[in-house]
Amino acid sequence: MDQARLDSVLAPEWAADPASLSMEELRARRAEGQAIEVALSYQRRMAQGRLDIVAAERQRRAAGGEPFDHERMVDRLSEILAQRTRSPGVGRLPQLLAPEPAEAETPELDAIAGPGVLTSLSERSDAEVEQLVDDLAAFETRCSSLRRELHDRIDLLQAEVVRRYRSGEVSIESLLQ
Repeated sequence: MDQARLDSVLAPEWAADPASLSMEELRARRAEGQAIEVALSYQRRMAQGRLDIVAAERQRRAAGGEPFDHERMVDRLSEILAQRTRSPGVGRLPQLLAPEPAEAETPELDAIAGPGVLTSLSERSDAEVEQLVDDLAAFETRCSSLRRELHDRIDLLQAEVVRRYRSGEVSIESLLQ
């Protein structure tokens, strides 16, 4: 995620006075906000998936089961990840389903729970696993909070677009040109 781009969109002036923007600028800013929201949503889903994997390890430990080897973990991934069928949130249907490739990189999340961490869960202490849960949950919460802020800004821009069409300032025919 491009932190500078995110910071720019979350700056108060970015959507402070949508009525002063041209229609082209409104649409461009809305599209930029939506693209960043898709990237954040992706990051959040990745964190949730990793939380689910760690939760499976916690459940295994609580039940006294044998540690998962890599093959068994891979075999169980679809079951583990399917347990969360509906995540909390506003339930918005995204305009884009996947971020741009550069926005799909997860270095901050990988620093918390990258592949090396996830493949060695059974070797980690209970305290390390609990810290991992805390760190992943904090990352997921931060992504959710940033998404809510982005939704507020996107909604402001969208409301101005709708207002202009309803008031007749802009005509539907202008979309066809």
